Amino acid sequence: MIQDNPYKLAGRIALITGASRGIGAAVAKRYAAEGAQVILIARTVGGLEEVDDAIRAAGHAPATLVPSDLKLPQMLDQLGAIIYERFGKLDILVGNAATLGALTPLTHADPKMWDEVMQVNLTANWRLLRTMHPLLAASDAGRALFVTSGAARAAFPYWGAYGISKAGLEMLVRTYAAEYAKTSIRANLIDPGVVDTVMRREAFPGERPGQNPAPESITDLFVTLARPDFTETGKLYHAEP
Repeated sequence: MIQDNPYKLAGRIALITGASRGIGAAVAKRYAAEGAQVILIARTVGGLEEVDDAIRAAGHAPATLVPSDLKLPQMLDQLGAIIYERFGKLDILVGNAATLGALTPLTHADPKMWDEVMQVNLTANWRLLRTMHPLLAASDAGRALFVTSGAARAAFPYWGAYGISKAGLEMLVRTYAAEYAKTSIRANLIDPGVVDTVMRREAFPGERPGQNPAPESITDLFVTLARPDFTETGKLYHAEP
């Protein structure tokens, strides 16, 4: 059983993608509050700065901001070396960034949209694992967490691109976990369920504002799975507010 402790991630270095808003921003603030040094990636500079301002205002260590687009392979491939030069390792990787794409029949899907969804939701996460693996291996307890969706396990009409990309992500993470099960690295999946995010509002515009749980309400699971004393790997966990 995991023992309680006032700073559950004290001294840990954590990289979070999609950290300018929603779940990524909530996890970044929570990790900082738990004592982690956070590295935040997102396309929106202003959003990243707002998260950093909130972290600083709460009295925590300032974040390292990396304004970047996950659709740029060269940037992803170089990221590991950049983090190594500054920190020498990575303790926690949170692959949260995702794009919904168009909700349309598979046979009507635009190839450009399809490629973008697969790049952001699947290929970018493979590239992140590829470049971050040596850094996770340098940690005493490397933790890789990836945000998935129920659409990965149920065939929802018109959600093809998104659901297929998330199904691929789940296999990617399980395979990685199996390959390094005998090391100190642990890799797991988190299904956040229904949460009030911009993506949720895009997919379900008829829902009332504030109807769904806030992203901050599901961060406990992200902390638990990131801790050095959490030893399960290759599993799917459902967040609960």
